Amino acid sequence: MAQSAVTRERLFALRETIAKLEGKPAPALAAAQSEALADNGLAAKNDSGPRLPLGIPALDEAIDGGLPLDGITEARTDLLREAGAGSGFVLALAAMLQRQVEESHSAPLPILWIADMVSTMEAGVPYAVGLRDFGLKPDQFFYASPRKLEDALWLAESAVESGVFPATVLEIRGNPKPFGLTESRRLSLRAKASKRPLFLLRQAGEEEASSAYFRFLAAPAPAQARPLPDGTMLGGSIGNPVFHLTLEKSRNPAPLSFLLEWNPHDRRFFAVSQSANPRLPDERATHSGTPLSAPSNRPDRKKEMGALLAFARTS
Repeated sequence: MAQSAVTRERLFALRETIAKLEGKPAPALAAAQSEALADNGLAAKNDSGPRLPLGIPALDEAIDGGLPLDGITEARTDLLREAGAGSGFVLALAAMLQRQVEESHSAPLPILWIADMVSTMEAGVPYAVGLRDFGLKPDQFFYASPRKLEDALWLAESAVESGVFPATVLEIRGNPKPFGLTESRRLSLRAKASKRPLFLLRQAGEEEASSAYFRFLAAPAPAQARPLPDGTMLGGSIGNPVFHLTLEKSRNPAPLSFLLEWNPHDRRFFAVSQSANPRLPDERATHSGTPLSAPSNRPDRKKEMGALLAFARTS
């Protein structure tokens, strides 16, 4: 049975005190000291551990070279109907990490996805065939859905602290009270100590204070048509998914927006122009009129407003 947040915090504090008395190194204490130095401005800007670059120069510059691999990165959606965009963006990050592990010739390690029961009932669960088509390896993907949010937090904390998984994803819905700034900071310390990333996926949630290095607002965007080998576009086709990302939390004074296309074959992002129209020229409307035929039982549109005024009857 999972312990309460207060009990776990006291237990961790006791372990750290014992390690300090015995003269043994405590990773959590070292992480806390490092974070305190960063808060006081004594740590260098770019001296923040390993990073995961996204391959987009403008975006990588805005996030100091890439996403931290020893901290929390948050992605949220405004509405629950946009859950696919948030999940897709986080899955793309997990696929990039798997590619990075493969290129380093290290032993394959699985990705762990943890979702509380509430978000699972609304947003669904990952599908093995879809994961493979998206660029991930299903045999290296673990999924857990605890009944209570407290259990999900305990599992995420243990997974990050173990250092077994190259990335851990924690999916929650909204802004639940059991997951606040205290729990977020504790997860951040565990990630810093184990040098493992945690991707926090907040479905249909609002902005709130957390220990995440960066926070993205993910929304769906129109996909382009599939390109053919000769450079033309295949009419009526649907290409790779496109995400509209807004960098809400960073060192930048104002939010930044990007359109990124995910290529599951290369497992990398490509920038998309803001003015790109996914439809072919012959598929675009030549006028702004209604594309629907007039209904048989009533006028197809409202009549134009005239210059006549309605006066009250005098008799």
